[in-house]
Parts: sequence; structure tokens; C-alpha cells
Amino acid sequence: MALSKVDAIAIGGFDGMHVGHQKLFDELGKNGAIVVIETGYANLTPGEDREYYTHYPIVYYPLEDIRHLDGEAFVEMLRERFPRLKKIVVGYDFHFGKNRRYSFDDLERLFEGEVVVVEQVCIEGDSVHSHKIRSKIQIGDLSGANRFLGHNYSIKGSVVRGQGIGKTDLVPTINLECSGYLLPYEGVYAALTRIDDEEHFYPSVVFVGHRATTDGNYAIESHILGETIQGCAKATISFVKFLRKNQKFESLENLKKAIGDDILNAKRELIRLGL
Repeated sequence: MALSKVDAIAIGGFDGMHVGHQKLFDELGKNGAIVVIETGYANLTPGEDREYYTHYPIVYYPLEDIRHLDGEAFVEMLRERFPRLKKIVVGYDFHFGKNRRYSFDDLERLFEGEVVVVEQVCIEGDSVHSHKIRSKIQIGDLSGANRFLGHNYSIKGSVVRGQGIGKTDLVPTINLECSGYLLPYEGVYAALTRIDDEEHFYPSVVFVGHRATTDGNYAIESHILGETIQGCAKATISFVKFLRKNQKFESLENLKKAIGDDILNAKRELIRLGL
């Protein structure tokens, strides 16, 4: 959709595109767009990853380019970019302009159209915020994080060479190098993995952390359940549920047995969830 047709925008950082953000998007209507103020700190849905979770066009403004603006200049910038703008949607804690000195009250005063302020969204009495999602991911509470997100937490990366012992001594894995994402707590997860640009996600068991039993290096490894994958260049991991903490085993044989248990537990969990 051409930006000249946009008549409603939602403004925010929108890292995570979580259920609270989606409430703002629900107010946009047919000709809406999303304005992302890019702080450089987004690590749940960095950069254009946000576009996977909405059908609305997204316009990005680096914070460094606009943080000097006063309220009037900020609103004028939006008017110039969206000449048909009639509605602005923001969250209850929205601030803008130099030193974040302006709030939605100022926006209502400065903007001639409609300003919609969406109140905080709560799940089971707990307010949904990106920083809370980050905290859940860092302690391995992926079920809680996904509930707040409204989708599975996902990371993308390039496929890299692993140790070389998976196929011979353990199980074959896809090894990823991911940058820009918050990585989950070290351990084993039931997950879904997408290869290259395929639409299909494969059931998988994923390890994130230091390979304590072998070389001690940090790794992100996905074992696709029941499939042999070769020659892929990139992958997306969608985390479903934390299974166990990372741990060191006395031998490769003990590690292999634990991986076998992980595979069974991942299969059970994914089947239980209909995945």
C-alpha cells in the first residue's frame, strides 16, 4: 500500500510485536501503517523481523535521527510522511520528542486528528511489556514468554560448521550462528525449525549453550526429528518449551542417552500441543 493512502498510524518501538502491540494495531483500520521508532536495542524482533507479525506496512525512524525534535516538529514530520493522516494510535506510556518530554496529552494538543490511547494489556493479572518477555526468555520460561508474545519466540541465523561429531557419535544437527537476538537460557528446548525459505516448520529439539561435555564452545544446534537435512544455508528456530538445563556429562555415551531422552520429551510436548 502506498504511504500516501495511509490515514492511521500506530507509533512505538514494537520490539516483540507482542499481544499489547497487537491491540494498537487493531485500531488502525484498512489504511493503517506502523511507525517504528528504532532505538537500536530491539532484540526480540530486530529490524525487519517485525514485518513477519503484521500485514500492515512499517516505516522505520532511527531514534538518533529524530530525538532532537520538539513536539511540533515531530507531528509535522508525520504529517509530511502521511498526508492523509487522520488517526494516531499510541500506548498509555508513550513519550516522544526531545528528552522524551512529550506524552499523549501533548500529542492530542498538537495533532488535529484523532488520538487513540490504548491502555496496558494484562494476562492473568500481569501487564505485558517487552522487558518482561526478555526476562522470561533469559530464565527459560519460553511458555510464559510465548503467551505474552502471542507467538513463539524465534531467532534466525546462518548455518555454520559444527564439531563434526553429531553424525558420527551423537545425532545430526544444524548449527546456527545468530546475531542481534536475545538468546534463551542455556539448555534444551522443544522447538520448530524452518530451513532456508521453506514455509514448513519441522519438529525439532534444540540445544542452546556451551557444549560442556565436548569442546566447551557456545552453540545453537537443532536436531530435526525424523528428517535428514543437508545443504541448507540458513534456518529459523521457533522455541516452544524449555525441557532441561544445560549440563556436563561424564562421557559421550551418557550425553547420547540424554539426547535420546530429550528427543522423546520434545516429541511428546510437540504432539501434546498439536505441533
